Amino acid sequence: MSEEQHPPVEIYDTTLRDGTQGEGVSFSADDKLMVARRLDELGVDYIEGGWPGSNPKDVEFFARSNELKLTHARLVAFGATRHPKNPVETDPNVQALLEAGTPTVTVFGKSWALHVERALRITRQQNLQIIAETVAYLKAHGKEVIYDAEHFFDGYAADPEYALATLEAAQGAGADAIVLCDTNGGSLPGFISEATAAARQRVRGRLGIHTHNDCDLGVANSIAAVLAGATHVQGTINGYGERCGNANLCSLIPVLEVKLKKRVLGPERLCLLPHVARYVAELANLPLREEMPFVGRSAFAHKAGVHVSALMKDSTTYEHMDPALVGNRRRVLVSELSGKGNLLYRLKDLGLDDKLDVSGARDLVRQVKELESMGYDLEAAEGTLELLARQANGAPSDFFRLSEFRVMIEKRLGAPPTSHAFLSIEAGGRIYHSVAEHSGPVHALDDCLCQSLSALFPGIKAVHLIDYKVRVLGAAEGTASRVRVLVESSDGEDTFVTVGVSENIIEASWQALADAYQLWLVRQADKQPQAKPGPTQDYAWGV
Repeated sequence: MSEEQHPPVEIYDTTLRDGTQGEGVSFSADDKLMVARRLDELGVDYIEGGWPGSNPKDVEFFARSNELKLTHARLVAFGATRHPKNPVETDPNVQALLEAGTPTVTVFGKSWALHVERALRITRQQNLQIIAETVAYLKAHGKEVIYDAEHFFDGYAADPEYALATLEAAQGAGADAIVLCDTNGGSLPGFISEATAAARQRVRGRLGIHTHNDCDLGVANSIAAVLAGATHVQGTINGYGERCGNANLCSLIPVLEVKLKKRVLGPERLCLLPHVARYVAELANLPLREEMPFVGRSAFAHKAGVHVSALMKDSTTYEHMDPALVGNRRRVLVSELSGKGNLLYRLKDLGLDDKLDVSGARDLVRQVKELESMGYDLEAAEGTLELLARQANGAPSDFFRLSEFRVMIEKRLGAPPTSHAFLSIEAGGRIYHSVAEHSGPVHALDDCLCQSLSALFPGIKAVHLIDYKVRVLGAAEGTASRVRVLVESSDGEDTFVTVGVSENIIEASWQALADAYQLWLVRQADKQPQAKPGPTQDYAWGV
């Protein structure tokens, strides 16, 4: 395909500026530097670092920006056009943009006459002059200038000619790119397309789009603008941003590249998207939505038995694209909604598909459904599910048995709580006793179990808990309710999640911990090589 048929689209990331305006999103200066490096590796064209002078973190970020050593992206400083009362040469905001030292600056100005006359309290002509003077001044200082037309679509709806005139003011002053902003996020795709097409007739150079997600249409509106002639797209990783967020680049980029065949990141970088999405979410200390398109763990997950049965014959029956294109994998979930096909998929993943007969598979499905009805979330606890599958296939399940455990929690005034655990298990034909003291009861019980088992299985010391979650089931019974405990464990190479359910949180924790150690021992004893997921045709299980 020629470039005329599939022209490139510039990606402008504003996670570090507009994204941080989202509720609950906060990055330190160190965080911002780390995210910028990851965005550069991803291959975005522009990284908007923040608003110089607006807060101490942004001041520090730009002061340290020479540490970045970007190889692809251009760093951008963001700010407003000059204040109506200030000459451009002395305007503090404009001077801060220059002092940031970035090769590119983005300035926003007013496109909606309502804002011009009521917020700024100036004439329409004065607003055009402010836009032109600011852009021209920054260009005269050697900057690439991107002009963000704030509230363009609201302005176009109220007075199309004036909104377009603001674009022409920026263009006439030398702006390198002009971006149409749906600042309030209230526009619909049809109108976005109409207004963008009108702007395309008046703007000679690069035309961009910046949308918000207040109507849950941020991505759709950006796509509509691209189809109408925009070649520059702004957004944030995971859709972070003011109010309901910005257009989500983790959805926008795959649609542009895979569906519209635009040249954006290229296939070798497109597959990095899930890793970048999770990395940014971790630094923001926010959970990544599992159901997020393309990059979420559930994006290509299948639960219904009818779906799985068809997928086993032809993946296109229930998937719109190959998950590997965006660095994701197909997952088949086993739960109370599962059929035999789901289980067969799981057994194939474990290399056990040819070892469990039809009757055994049917019994295992029945067992899974019974456990799910009791509150065992085997869809999330893929480790416990694997253990059940291996046990159904004849794998040993008696590496150890509980004889007794006792846990005591001591709290004294002015001192932190202390937990004492005593454990007795049967393993290898003898009884092992162990005691431990820690700040938490689960930690103490885990330590006891590891002590006892390490005498027989020294390698088990590598297994350690990395996450612990508790969910109350049937909260109507108050503190007497059953709880579900999910434990994520790792041996340094693999991670696995196991589950326990009980009215007693310590017993539920014991069940999950015991399953984790049993699974590790079963895996060690199984001499059959594990089937490792490949990048395109093999599939991962897990939460």
